[in-house]
Amino acid sequence: VLNGSKIFISNGGVSKVAIVWAQTDREAKHKGITAFIVETDTPGFIVGAEEKKLGIRGSNTVELHFENCRVPKENILGQVGEGFKIAMQTLDGGRIGVAAQAVGIGQACIDASVKYAHERHAFGKTLADIEAIQFKIADMAMEVQASRLLTYHAAWMKDQGVRFSKEAATAKLHASEAANKAAFQAVQIHGGYGYLRDFPVERLYRDARITEIYEGTSEIQRLVISAAALKEGQPAGG
Repeated sequence: VLNGSKIFISNGGVSKVAIVWAQTDREAKHKGITAFIVETDTPGFIVGAEEKKLGIRGSNTVELHFENCRVPKENILGQVGEGFKIAMQTLDGGRIGVAAQAVGIGQACIDASVKYAHERHAFGKTLADIEAIQFKIADMAMEVQASRLLTYHAAWMKDQGVRFSKEAATAKLHASEAANKAAFQAVQIHGGYGYLRDFPVERLYRDARITEIYEGTSEIQRLVISAAALKEGQPAGG
């Protein structure tokens, strides 16, 4: 019987099935968490109001409430007490997904900026002929391509069936920060037009921001990366 609530659930208002992590043994702390598969039409499963977000507005985000929500034993995902392990494995894979999302946003910023730079004339030439604009686009292209390769590498590591926590965190951190930089510069290249909803970079600027927050903030990614790097570099027997 599940009781409690959870905020910021992506697609929680439209999904037919939810995976729910619940504390089944409080004394065991993280080893007392179990994952359940819960159909959203189960009595006691309540969907809260949809959040009004800065970006990714095409994705439904809600709060979920559980009031004496009875779930059958066969709906346990994995084994009792394995929930935390399952969550961490899911999180690593999710970080690759967010990295890929950030790469897409960054590439869209480049595409929009290149198109606009060729079309917009200023001081008797196109923006594409101005060195300051060229430098911005060069930096965007370099950072996004590096993000793409880090993301491919993390995905390849996952496919090999080896531990990829550090690689996923690295890809997610680099790609999300690169996407935000690219979105900032894309708006700058567009000038006043970049601030209008008539042009795509206004949306890209808003959508990019979440990639540094969900599936673990940039600060969390740095903790994961540093912990792995420090462990790898630890002297034998240290």
